[in-house]
Amino acid sequence: MTQQHSSFARPPLADCIPDLVAFSRGEKKATLFIHNGTLVNVLSGEILPNMSIAVVGTRIAYVGPFVEGMTGESTKIIDAKGKYMAPGLLDGHCHIESSMLSVTQFANAVLPLGTTGGFFDAHEISNVLGLPGLRIMLDEARQTPMAAYMQVASCVPSTDASFETAGAEFGPAEVAEALSWGPDMIALGEVMNFPGVVYGDPKMIGEIQATLRAGKVVDGHYTWPSSDPRLAAYAAAGVTGDHECVTSEDVAQRVRLGMYAKMRRGSAWHDVAATIKAHTEQGIDSRRMMLVSDDRICDSLKEEGHMNFIVRHAISQGVRPVTAFQMATINTAERFGVARDVGSIAPGIIADIILLDGNLADVNVVMTIARGEVVAENGEMTLELPPFPYPEFAVNSVKIKAELTPSDFIIKTPVPSGTIQTRVAVVRENHVETDEVFVDVAVANGELQITPESSLCKMAVFERHGKTGGSGIGIVGNVGFNQPAAIAMTVAHDCHNVLVIGNDDERMAQAANAVIRMQGGIAVVTGDGEIVELPLRLAGLMSTEPYETVVQQSMEISQALVKAGCTMNYAFMTLSLLALVVIPTLHISDTGLIRISDAGFERVSLFVE
Repeated sequence: MTQQHSSFARPPLADCIPDLVAFSRGEKKATLFIHNGTLVNVLSGEILPNMSIAVVGTRIAYVGPFVEGMTGESTKIIDAKGKYMAPGLLDGHCHIESSMLSVTQFANAVLPLGTTGGFFDAHEISNVLGLPGLRIMLDEARQTPMAAYMQVASCVPSTDASFETAGAEFGPAEVAEALSWGPDMIALGEVMNFPGVVYGDPKMIGEIQATLRAGKVVDGHYTWPSSDPRLAAYAAAGVTGDHECVTSEDVAQRVRLGMYAKMRRGSAWHDVAATIKAHTEQGIDSRRMMLVSDDRICDSLKEEGHMNFIVRHAISQGVRPVTAFQMATINTAERFGVARDVGSIAPGIIADIILLDGNLADVNVVMTIARGEVVAENGEMTLELPPFPYPEFAVNSVKIKAELTPSDFIIKTPVPSGTIQTRVAVVRENHVETDEVFVDVAVANGELQITPESSLCKMAVFERHGKTGGSGIGIVGNVGFNQPAAIAMTVAHDCHNVLVIGNDDERMAQAANAVIRMQGGIAVVTGDGEIVELPLRLAGLMSTEPYETVVQQSMEISQALVKAGCTMNYAFMTLSLLALVVIPTLHISDTGLIRISDAGFERVSLFVE
């Protein structure tokens, strides 16, 4: 049974000290008392049986063997016999928008799974709505029980504005303003324009300086080889954490340079199995290693889980259970400088606690306690979170007025017939990067011929923020469509313009217009003309519907993609990155094809000269 709740304040330790020490003198009783449990002590790396935890208000007052006299008539007592008591799990790098859920619904999804907090980089909504969008995320997060720490996006847009058009632009002044909003504005989000840092771009350097002067930390996103000496320059610039690790050597090199290495298991990015070997095989100390999700679509939250799944996966790769828990709790809290509040079970820490049943390696969460209050039990929320009111500008952000037509997807060629060598971005299942290949594509009547038989698709991006009205078009391989089909979406990292992928111009126009009409979302049109839609009204990124509704709609999108021949794991996640120009190798924006190389970013032609 759920109950209504409206206040989830997390008072600072300084305000709680009088009550905590009064408890130690016997003048106050615990508000929550958990006993008979086995403690997962991530501070000492021990598993300790027959332990008790006393909570006064929102913070832990006592951890140790059972002592009489700590409880009173109003104390909530939980018998944890046969269960493990562990700190609530923390996600050290997450984009809530990628779940397609609002912050409130994301909390409803992950709290029962044992995630009690995270470090959320809201650069998706920031690229659409700017600082007002970031403020919406922060204010809504404060109305949930989560320890939700927000990061101000560093790359709005993700690279130089000449390469892509976002809905806003951030510089040092915007970063400084956002970081002044409160202690839960924790860091500068992933600095994806790493070439800009290395080569001294004033905007990027200024943002980092503003962050460090505010006493905050800087997160990274570095995709050049870890052996490249420019990684040291990136670290020297104050970047102390990075999630773009795909090999064990990537992890080792970052740790050696004083950085925190974040090992990612998203819905479609499966990097933990390879990266964790830095610890399990190379013996690199684990305390600067973190487990993160980065992007998890709502389907995989339902089917697999969140941090509980990622910790379980790390254990299955040979990590000691207590070490895996450290990678999702205390390591993460220490990295962001908030270990006095979250990340462990110890006196003075906020009471974010999970109870686990069975074998610890199974990470079977049966109860979640956030800020000293039971918020979920046996996979269900015990509290009803209030809805958040969104302003009009946040739910009407797609500013394309004219309908698109099939002619908008015709690609003219410099030759009238025959074939022409064409630059193709090839997507890779469960990877964020693409490969660049050159393919001889058929030409007829001066137009490029893309059909289901060609095994290729067109990809087009239309600016939707009401600024330039520009568009770019290219070719993508390995999508898998084996019939006339198209998908359109406003989830198109990171500027989130309208991205359309397909092999049939009419269906591409139909899918794009459906998304525009919905004011954001996803639409798939298959060979029989059936159209499947998922509305995402909030900035064109997130649904305003309940978690369960969004999961069902997202699964229908996935089923439609499979019907059309696209069978990649969580295919939508991979396709949505085709517009992310800061990832190797070849991507598309509203200005055309963008390639990243050792020299940085460059615009390239569709046809190979």
